[in-house]
Amino acid sequence: MSLQAYKKTLQTTDNPRNTEYRLFAEITRDLMEAASSGKRDKPLVLALDRNRTLWQALASDCRDPGNKMSDQLRASIISLSIWVTKHSGAIMRAGEDVQDLIEVNRIIMKGLAAQNADGAPVAS
Repeated sequence: MSLQAYKKTLQTTDNPRNTEYRLFAEITRDLMEAASSGKRDKPLVLALDRNRTLWQALASDCRDPGNKMSDQLRASIISLSIWVTKHSGAIMRAGEDVQDLIEVNRIIMKGLAAQNADGAPVAS
């Protein structure tokens, strides 16, 4: 099976929450690796941009009238997206800490992991 066929199969069979989790994990790892150098260089810029793009996509989905999440959750995600954009700029301009972005992503990942395959919350 070719790589393209595998990716297509994965896209059509994977739970959206699993896909979101994997994307958050990948981007968070990139942020951590870029931050570990202590430099404000291209890897950090790329990681910040990719993270910002992810959050903007989530906010865009939340603005869709067909989105079935609660209004409160949608508003919270949109607010976080705005904060991520502002904080990403502050990291590059003023040397703010990347750890705040990493922590927010980890919290979201915990929430995604705490749900089962059909999207219902797992009892804790």
